[in-house]
Amino acid sequence: MFRSSSGKTVARRLTIGALALVIPALAGCEAGLNAPTLQFHAASGATYTTFNGISINDAFVLGAPSGSAPAGSSVSMFLALFNNGASADRLVSVTAPGAAASARLVSGGVNLPASSSVTLTGPSPSIVLSDLTKPLSSGGSILVTLDFQHAGAVTIQVPVQPRAFEYSTFSPPPPSPSASPSTQSAKAVPPK
Repeated sequence: MFRSSSGKTVARRLTIGALALVIPALAGCEAGLNAPTLQFHAASGATYTTFNGISINDAFVLGAPSGSAPAGSSVSMFLALFNNGASADRLVSVTAPGAAASARLVSGGVNLPASSSVTLTGPSPSIVLSDLTKPLSSGGSILVTLDFQHAGAVTIQVPVQPRAFEYSTFSPPPPSPSASPSTQSAKAVPPK
């Protein structure tokens, strides 16, 4: 037996089917060959933390273009700082115990005015880790201690990024000053 409303049932089914096709388009669904989920997105390659009112953002060490930076060499470190406090502070030193024999702030220290940010990104590095005590492999990480005049010292784990891809435009550390060449006294040559 057929119902007299079968025409209404078919119309309802067509309406529901059409809505099922239209709703994803209205919702902004991006499917297809260039969907954002199909594209490569690099993992966050930096450290973020807040310590005693100082936000440390995008901290990473720039390693070798491939492989590892050899022991005895120098690497650059990049980061951004934001002083959330009401009074000024100063980054007075950086150390990398177990990774570098010495670390230096190129400018000798970094002033952090209250409620402001400072980026230590370049084009030349503001922090250089020198005389590596072991090779630093890209993809690894090291412990770095930042010492602030008022906030105190904080040790963070900082990733080592290869100087490639999005980091290929970052500057390596400047060459270490070498010993000045020795001067030899000129010997008098007797006339012939």
